[in-house]
Amino acid sequence: MRLGINLGYWGAGMDADNLAVAREADKLGYDVCWAAEAYGSDAATVLAWVGAQTERIDVGSAIFQIPARTPAMTAMTAATLDSLTGGRFRLGLGVSGPQVSEGWYGVRFDKPLARTREYAEIIYKALARERLSHEGAHWTLPLPDGPGKPLKLTVHPVRERIPLYIAAIGPKNLEQTGEIADGALVLFFAPEHAEETTLGHLRTGRALSGKTLDGFDVVPTVPMALGDDPVALADIFRPYTALYVGGMGSRKQNFYNRLAQRMGYEKEAAEIQEKYLAGDKAGAAAAVPHELIDSTSLLGPVERIADRMQAYAEAGVTTLSLTPAGFTLEERLAGLRAGIEALERAGVA
Repeated sequence: MRLGINLGYWGAGMDADNLAVAREADKLGYDVCWAAEAYGSDAATVLAWVGAQTERIDVGSAIFQIPARTPAMTAMTAATLDSLTGGRFRLGLGVSGPQVSEGWYGVRFDKPLARTREYAEIIYKALARERLSHEGAHWTLPLPDGPGKPLKLTVHPVRERIPLYIAAIGPKNLEQTGEIADGALVLFFAPEHAEETTLGHLRTGRALSGKTLDGFDVVPTVPMALGDDPVALADIFRPYTALYVGGMGSRKQNFYNRLAQRMGYEKEAAEIQEKYLAGDKAGAAAAVPHELIDSTSLLGPVERIADRMQAYAEAGVTTLSLTPAGFTLEERLAGLRAGIEALERAGVA
């Protein structure tokens, strides 16, 4: 199992610190540095900035939002970043959520599975430097009855195939991700529930394409807090968990709420969502069960984190992407170093 670092969203007051974290992760031997986007900083610019100031670590989008860019533009960006970084770019995609897709981009959040499949098909063609033509439900290239013609990408990516990842939560999305992608980006991954919530669906999708999970990258992003008291440390992540389970989506369409239900927290998930959507964010955070946070985070001293890392590896995780907690740069850097020490103690590197 390899380690990654997830910088999250840029522009939250820690810009200089984020770059220092990425550079330290590069020196420590972390495998990949991910950056996210929602409706603030874009991931492509951040990754170019980080890639220019690191040497060995891969840089990855977690995620590029599908409603934000045409598939051809995403292929251009991927090829450019791969060239600029000397073959260190990983392309992560996701449909985002209905609020962002429709509220920020003005793109209907409909048929996300079909849209993702078609988007990936076009990207694969473009990055293979085929003359680009496509007839689908969401995109037609070139447009008919006009001056457009099939064009070929002029940039040569460093690698023959840039790894493509998809952010996946629900069963059908996970199955499709296993079928068409090289890796899955997941959140709230609990080793104890890995088979029924994640791995089983990915395995089904791989079988549809005649493949197994061998060589497929399973990448959960996992919050980490270092200290002696795991119960107290879990409280750090209560607002984060409440945001996703309670407020990341509408009452009828919240993928993370459904995931918590599949993990056995049906009653708790309903309470968290009810309070969060009513504006009681503190109440929603208080309603998050400690067990849910503990099973989806790395909490405690290095020895306990090492034990949990071993559980993640045994569950089938191939890249563990950490988000170390900390209000200061030194705290975050200490978390990075602790991650390497824990991985060595776990013996799963």
